[in-house]
Amino acid sequence: MKPSIGITTDHLASVSHALSTILADEFVLYAKTRSAHWNVEGADFYSKHIFFEKQYEELDEIMDEVAERIRMLGHYAPAKLHEYLELTHLTEQSRAQNSSEDFITLLLKDHETVIIHLRENINYFSNELNDSGTSDFITGLMEKHEKMAWMLRSHIK
Repeated sequence: MKPSIGITTDHLASVSHALSTILADEFVLYAKTRSAHWNVEGADFYSKHIFFEKQYEELDEIMDEVAERIRMLGHYAPAKLHEYLELTHLTEQSRAQNSSEDFITLLLKDHETVIIHLRENINYFSNELNDSGTSDFITGLMEKHEKMAWMLRSHIK
């Protein structure tokens, strides 16, 4: 049964598609953060290993929240790797080495990309698609990414 929550069927589909793109970004960023956790090397290995673990755990929670928001709106969340790669704004970049600084620089760039994308959609959801709930939801996501980006940025200053 489709939700009857004051948002048209077409707008629900548009919101769900946009959230699917956000979910894809979150998944790719999660995978890249997991890679940093697994593969970081150097004198600061242990502290960065733990740091990246905390970040991917937070991203895991975010992914679940985004997928559940899509389901609340009556649509199915994408769950296939090829769908994520088609939908994401991020790329799978290689790095010169497995140093914490290389991982942090790449992850910071991705968080900033996600922040910009989320910020661009806040008014779109509220004003054009009549979905203040999702607008508020992604504002909260943006704030979480801003904090994660700050944490990353603080390691390379």
